[in-house]
Parts: sequence; structure tokens; C-alpha cells
Amino acid sequence: MNYFHKKSVEDVDVQGKHVLVRCDFNVPLDENGNITDTGRIDSSMPTIRYLLDRHAKVILCSHMGRPKGQYNPKYSLAPVAVYLSQVLGQKVEMADDVVGEHAKSMAAALQDGQAMLLENVRFCQGEEENDPDFAKTLASMAEIYVNDAFGAAHRAHASTAGVAKYIPAVCGFLMEKEITIMGQALSNPKRPFIAILGGSKVADKIGVITNLLDKVDTFMIGGGMAYTFMNALGYSIGNSICETDKLELAKDLVAKAKEKDVKILIPLDNVIGEKFEKDTPCRVVDSDQIPEGWMGLDIGPKTVAAYTEALQGAGTIIWNGPMGVFEWEHFAGGTLGVAKAVAESGAISIIGGGDTAAAVEHAGLSDKMAHVSTGGGASLELLEGKVLPGIACLNDKD
Repeated sequence: MNYFHKKSVEDVDVQGKHVLVRCDFNVPLDENGNITDTGRIDSSMPTIRYLLDRHAKVILCSHMGRPKGQYNPKYSLAPVAVYLSQVLGQKVEMADDVVGEHAKSMAAALQDGQAMLLENVRFCQGEEENDPDFAKTLASMAEIYVNDAFGAAHRAHASTAGVAKYIPAVCGFLMEKEITIMGQALSNPKRPFIAILGGSKVADKIGVITNLLDKVDTFMIGGGMAYTFMNALGYSIGNSICETDKLELAKDLVAKAKEKDVKILIPLDNVIGEKFEKDTPCRVVDSDQIPEGWMGLDIGPKTVAAYTEALQGAGTIIWNGPMGVFEWEHFAGGTLGVAKAVAESGAISIIGGGDTAAAVEHAGLSDKMAHVSTGGGASLELLEGKVLPGIACLNDKD
């Protein structure tokens, strides 16, 4: 599928039209219901403001949490409506339902250049089931559908895909940016093209490695998944995490990479700990020196230096998965070191969402990257070459 040819919000006439906009307002709240990070809301502001400036009647919708088709005040979008009102400079009323009479009457009463918010779409059973009747009713409130929720694009839900069967469907600016930058990197990357893969499990990255084998010049491996590769290559790894059922697969991937002249770099040294605990005793050892009873919890300084050198002069870098348990100070050095190297590489640097985005934010380097994705699961599936329902459903330009 070619994601480059999807219509955007700029390709349709929105003036005076009711426009249903699917955003990702799944923001963290504290115990008092206050939003602790507005990033996801802010990322959809360009699309929302564009529509309002062009006198559209904007119906915003999103999920929050996993209420499993039942009303739960804990997951109400009410705090989002308050924040939207502040940043948009207009009162953004929230319906107390999604497709009920209150939502419908509010939508019908919208004036040009006015926005409203529907309650959490996941309060409705039909949302996650992608129920056609629910999707049709949701779509009936609008004349145009805009999907700006890349973080939910891998879900075939009613508000992310189902509504597109009933009204014209285009992408918002955030969605357009995500698929253009990621798509360009995968289809026509500036070289050398380096993929940095971390996280705990090889199983989570099999699809990514397989899809990128024909595209990248170098893989850099870190995180817990590195120990499966190291064990497959004959290293003793102590008590480090290891997917024993993936050892043959790891060997196979290394062999295939060699056939295709793709480099796979694995850690030269590691920061090891006695236990999987924040303040466990720790030390640095070479990768062939991990003693019994100890476990690798981060890449070591030699590895950071080697990876930094390899990243210099890169054309495109895609990074998905931290290099260690970066939430713990003693095991954050690898992730922070690689983040610094990526930021200083001069490459087109694309950071997968989720933990990797959090790590880069933690390092204070988000603004030094070309693109930090807003979708963890969605960006991972895009890297795997999977079709994302929330993108596939949008109208093609031609």
C-alpha cells in the first residue's frame, strides 16, 4: 500500500461543513483528574485550528483508556474539554454521550468555526467491535471525516476506520506528517540507513527486522532482545532475559543479514546487575564475561562508543526500543548515550513512539530529532510493513 497518496484535510472543502475529527486525546491524568501531559492534544492543534479558521463545524472524538464498552467516569474526556477551551479561546462543550440525542443535538446546533467534543468513544460497545450501525450513526453527524489519530491507526475500530465507509475520509496534518516521514524513510531512505532496535523481546521485533532486511544497511541491537542474539551466537549470558524459543530464529536472521550484506551490531559490553531491581549492585563487563547469577540490564560504554561511531554520517536512522532499563538511573546510560549520538548524527532521525519517545524526552533531546512518532504500536506495525486500518480507509488523492 502506498501511503503517500492519501487525501489530506487541505484536499477537501470544509467551509460550513460538519467535520468529524478523530484525535488521540488519550492523555495521562493525575488522581485529581488533571492532565499531566498535554502533548497528544497539542499535536492535533494544527488540524483543529485549520478547520476552525475555515469555518468548519468541528466534532472532535477520541478514546481514553480501556473502559471496555462501559461508562466509567475515570475515563471521561471532561478534562480534555476544559483544556481545549483554554487553548482554542472558545468554549468547547462536551456531549454527555457519543451517538445519543445529546451528541446529535449539539452537533446539529454547531455554528461555523465552532468545536465540540464527544464523550469517550470507548464507552460504547460498538467502538472496538467496529460495529457498522454504530459507525454509521457516528458518521451521520458529519459530512467529512478527518483522522488525525496516528497512535490509534493500527486499530480497526468504528471511529478510526468504520466511519470512512459512510463519508469522505481524509488525514489531518499530524497523520499526514507521520505517514509521509515514515513512508519516505521506508521507500526511499537517504543512506546509509540504520535501524536501532531495542526493547525486551525479539518476538516483538521479528516483523520489523524481516521487513527492514531488504531496506537497511545496518541494524544496531540493544535492550533485553540483545541477549537472545548473544546467546544464539554462543555467548554465556548469565541470568539475562532470553527467549530460548527464538534462538534459532535469531541465528537465521543473522545469517540472512550476512547474505544481504547487512551489518548486525550487538553489544560489546553491558551494565549488569545481580537482580532486576532499581538499586541492585551493578558493574560493567564485556559481552563474553557475564557471570552466572548476573543479568544484563543496559549496553555498556564501549558499545555506546561503537554505536556512536557507526551513527556518524548516517543518512536515515529509525529507532524503536530503548537500550536498557532507562527508567532506572544505573541502567539509563546506554539509552541516553545512543539518544545523544542520534541527535548529533545529522541524519533524518525517526523515533518510534512509546518507550523510545519517552526515553528521548527524558534525555531532553526530542527537539533535536527530525521526527518523534506519536504512536508506539502504530509506528511499530508500519515498520513491519503491515496495513494500518486507520490509514487504509482514507480516500486516495487520485
